[in-house]
Amino acid sequence: MELQTVVKLDKPSFRIDYSTRLMMLGSCFVENVGAKLEYFRFKTDINPCGIVYNPLSVADTLELLLAGKRFSQADLLRNGELWVSLSHHGRFSAREAGDCLQRINSRLEKSVAHLKTTNVLVITWGTAWVYRHRQLGRVVANCHKFPATDFERFRLSPEDIEQVYTDLLSRLHSRYPDMRVLFTVSPIRHWKDGAHGNQLSKSVLLLAIDRLVRDLENVYYFPSYEIVMDELRDYRFYAEDMLHVSPVAVEYIWERFRDTYIGKDALGLMARIDKVNKTLSHRPADAGSEKWQRLWEKNTAEMAEIETVIRKLRAKE
Repeated sequence: MELQTVVKLDKPSFRIDYSTRLMMLGSCFVENVGAKLEYFRFKTDINPCGIVYNPLSVADTLELLLAGKRFSQADLLRNGELWVSLSHHGRFSAREAGDCLQRINSRLEKSVAHLKTTNVLVITWGTAWVYRHRQLGRVVANCHKFPATDFERFRLSPEDIEQVYTDLLSRLHSRYPDMRVLFTVSPIRHWKDGAHGNQLSKSVLLLAIDRLVRDLENVYYFPSYEIVMDELRDYRFYAEDMLHVSPVAVEYIWERFRDTYIGKDALGLMARIDKVNKTLSHRPADAGSEKWQRLWEKNTAEMAEIETVIRKLRAKE
């Protein structure tokens, strides 16, 4: 008996190993999968502007990196006691403009350098709905609780997204011809527009990605949305709000991603890292005991050996 409709995944034309450098941009999927990759010591850069949900704001993040943009106070807005950037998540905001700029520019500088050697760029879109600042005439990544009247809200079309990304990815690949771009659509429901509105939004994203995969080289799709909708069709795989996915669902999506894209040679190291991480994160009953100190030293030495192996693998690339 088959009690589940399994989403079949094609064998990919590339694999991820410890010489691969990844960049993750977009919605919560890249935060979740990116955290897993970091846990296993893959070289990963995640959301230099914070979580971004819509395709145009993800494109804006890439444009900032390609241009090597440095923000000045003229790029910020004052909102109550905070200085904010409309291109950034609220975690970059600060009471002092200098502090806000330091957070933004130091993070961007790191990601500009990382992008130059990125092998796999993972992009996740969450919604086709965007907010355009009326006065500035630009789509924003975050409204930062400014009045709703400051913005015009509308839904992108597949053509809107395709036009922006055809040009953007063409420029990206002209600069970095070997970079692979892997798209996904977030399975998290955006319920503001109801069930039908959410489906229309996701459909726009899926249609746009399909066109980009069809028309451009080195562009791929991972069906995280379909895996949740078709394989995990049960509310036990959702958080309490019934919109976000649960930790179990995140783990399941990660396993499908791992089994699809991560090469067999990396799996042995991942198992060693997982074992050491779990030991080092354990809270012992008696941290001062000789037994625990020996175990700690053994696992610390094991992690140092693993990191040496990883550095050698990256040096060969």
